[in-house]
This record gives sequence, C-alpha cells and structure tokens, in this order.
Amino acid sequence: MGSWLNHSTLGDFILLGIFSHNQTDLVLFSAILVVFTVALTGNILLLFLIYSDTQLHTPMYFFLRHLSFMDLTLICTIVPKMADNFIHDRKFISFTGCGLQIGFFVTLVGSEGLLLGLMAYDRYVAINHPLRYHVLMSQRVCFQIVGSSWAFGTLDGLIQVVAVMTFPYCGSREVDHFFCEVPALLKLACADTSLFDKLLFSCCVFMLLLPFSIIVASYAQILRAVINMNSTQARQKALTTCSSHLVAISLFYGAAMFIYLRPRGYRVPGHDKIVSLFYTILTPMLNPLIYSLRNREVMGAMKKKLSRWIIGCQK
Repeated sequence: MGSWLNHSTLGDFILLGIFSHNQTDLVLFSAILVVFTVALTGNILLLFLIYSDTQLHTPMYFFLRHLSFMDLTLICTIVPKMADNFIHDRKFISFTGCGLQIGFFVTLVGSEGLLLGLMAYDRYVAINHPLRYHVLMSQRVCFQIVGSSWAFGTLDGLIQVVAVMTFPYCGSREVDHFFCEVPALLKLACADTSLFDKLLFSCCVFMLLLPFSIIVASYAQILRAVINMNSTQARQKALTTCSSHLVAISLFYGAAMFIYLRPRGYRVPGHDKIVSLFYTILTPMLNPLIYSLRNREVMGAMKKKLSRWIIGCQK
C-alpha cells in the first residue's frame, strides 16, 4: 500500500476500490472486464444499426441511440480508471480527474434517468394514440425530450461538481469507493456539508422521482388501454413493446433509488459499492441486449447487415 501512497500528491484522492489482489477478486475483476467488453460492443453495434438502417429512424430508436451513447460514455468514465488502478496497483486519482469523473457520472446518470422516464411517454402515445403517433411524437418533440434530458442532467452535474470540489479536504483522502462518488467524497470534507447534503438529496428526489412519476402515469394509461383491447394479439404486441423498457427501468431505478434515496445514516459503503456496479457497469451491458434480443426490428437489421457482409466476403 505504501508504494501508491508515496506516488500520490496532496491534490490526489485515493480510491480504495472494491477488489484486492486475491484469487477470488481476480476472477471478479476479469468478469467485470468481460462485462465492459460486451457493453462496449453491444452499444457500439446498436448505435451503428440505428444510424445505418433507415427502418430504425423512428422516435423510439432515436431515444435508444441517445441511451446507448449515454451508457457507452458512462461505462468508459468508470471502468478504464478502475482497471488501470487495479492492474498497476496505484489507487490514486488526481483532484482534476476526480472532478471530471463526478461531472460526467452525475450528468450521464441524471440524463439517462430522465430519458428513461420520458421514453414512457413515447410508449404511451404509441399504444394509446397509434394513429396520431407521428404527429404527437414529431421530430421537434423528440429533440425537446432528448434536449431536456441532457440539459437537466448537465445542470445537475455542474451543481454537484462545483459544490463538492470547493469543499476543503484537509484530512484523509481515502475514498471508500471504486470511483469518485459524491456521498463518499463528502465524508472526507473537513467542513459542514449538511446544507449540501440536503441540496443533494433534493436533486436526487427531483431527478429520480419526477421521471418515475411520469413512468407510473404513462403505464397506468397503457395498462388501461391494454385491458380494454379486444384482440389478444394486439394485447400481446402492446405488452411486448413495453416489456424491454420496463426491464431497463427496473434495473436502473431500483439501483439508483437504493443508493441515493436512503438517509445518510443508513448508507453502508460495502453495499453502495456492490449496488453501484449495477447501474455503472451491468446496466450499460444489459440495455443493448434487452433492446436488441427482444426486438424483431433490431434483430432484422442485424441479420440484414450480416447477410450483406457474408455476400460481400464471398465475392
């Protein structure tokens, strides 16, 4: 441990991480690298398919393209630094690097949470107002939904990174996490952070409960419409259309609410680190799989590209 402490400076923070170098943790770390590779490949592939196939140029896939970009950027913000520290046994991160990691992380998580919530409105319009779908979900509305998600996420990220990085850190700089997470960092501040804790909690309530209320309201209307459908086939199609989105919502909001909507006194670093793995690493891997393997249009576009590639190789 002394080796990386000697190389750190007064401006560095020390990320205690989640793994040691025993055999079990080496296996778990290898599993995370596999998950990272799958997430990277899946999101890049989904972005390519949506961009290149004109049949996927619809509002839903417009949102999925931004969701994939958010997931791709989020996992690249966390995993490479964690892997570098683990492999080289140097657990420090610079003050600037910590600030950038907080800014990107909060912005991306906030934007993704809002986008997932607003995507429920898209599903509501598709099922409850199918004949007016292209009018209600016009290009302008789609840009407003994505733009507002990025805007609120970026504002949240700026507020948090400016506030956190202006606190004095004059004692221990050991962050009990595998990345620079705001609550873990606040524990090290040698100043009264109670006011910011309340502001942070309020931001989390807004960024999580507002989109969650949109989800509940939208799916309540969807459920009512599905129950009133006379055709079993139409009912199954509607449920299939929504199932992928519901799975993605459950994974993201379940982990995020567990982390950020609990009182500070009930937070346990070990639990937080494990749950954080879900929405920083596992969710970015699972989202493209959920939206591709359970989606005929995406699978159709993938088969079309593969067929063209095989024909091209045979010539």
